[in-house]
Amino acid sequence: MRRFEYHEPRTLQDAVALLGRFDGKASVLAGGTDLLVEIKEQLRRPLHVVNIKKIPGIDAFSYDERSGLRIGALVTARALETSPMVLAKYPALAQAARELGSIQIRNRATLIGNVCRASPSADTLPPLIADGASVKLFGPAGERSVALEKFFTGPGQTLLAPNELVTEISIPAPAPHTGKVYLKHGRRKAMELATVGVAVALTMEGERCRDVSIVLGAVAPTPIRAPGAEAVLRGAIADAERIATAARAARSEARPISNVRASAEYRGEMVEVLTRRALERARELAR
Repeated sequence: MRRFEYHEPRTLQDAVALLGRFDGKASVLAGGTDLLVEIKEQLRRPLHVVNIKKIPGIDAFSYDERSGLRIGALVTARALETSPMVLAKYPALAQAARELGSIQIRNRATLIGNVCRASPSADTLPPLIADGASVKLFGPAGERSVALEKFFTGPGQTLLAPNELVTEISIPAPAPHTGKVYLKHGRRKAMELATVGVAVALTMEGERCRDVSIVLGAVAPTPIRAPGAEAVLRGAIADAERIATAARAARSEARPISNVRASAEYRGEMVEVLTRRALERARELAR
């Protein structure tokens, strides 16, 4: 393990000042489930590690019917998957949190750490985007908010500047008669990266789809919306034929690659299958 300097700021201002001073040569420690492993295996060699666990106010975890859900930088995946409120209001996010490694990992790993990792196959990203989440960034110039679907610029890359921290994720309160589903396909049933992931948030008005978000994971350099598939359903009767058409449209919008986990063709087929299943399940939940 390469030697590094350890820092423990007590305010957000001190933390971003340190990150600015070290100019990209520092890594942020919250849960540490990725960082510490990569340091030990010399996959990452930071000269400085900035531990943000002692900063007050970034452990927020609350829900309000008007402002929705607030998730601070120190909230763990385990807290999300066991929260009765999250299970009731954001079931797709709760399911995705359960898919994040082992229970030991989930007790340490933070949701925002998983987001900042920006892996195309990260389980939590599709349901967060489908739910309309945004991230709050804090830097020397103050705070700014970015819609999560615009936050990612490539595999492992985001809009986050070297002297900024993500302090919070906010998610709007769900509309009435909304079904939320996350489905994942992998080679194993647990502790496995997604070969394909699909998240759906579907709002119904009788038998008609009033609004829908369909987000695909692990089939492009970043998680992507499927606007063509959404357009097939929005405002239409959500019957089996219309859902099947939307699923085929989602397949055409995916940009999968072939790698050790699956071929591009197989991933495309699974996008169609999972999108159809997710929409059917979301429709039933919305009713």
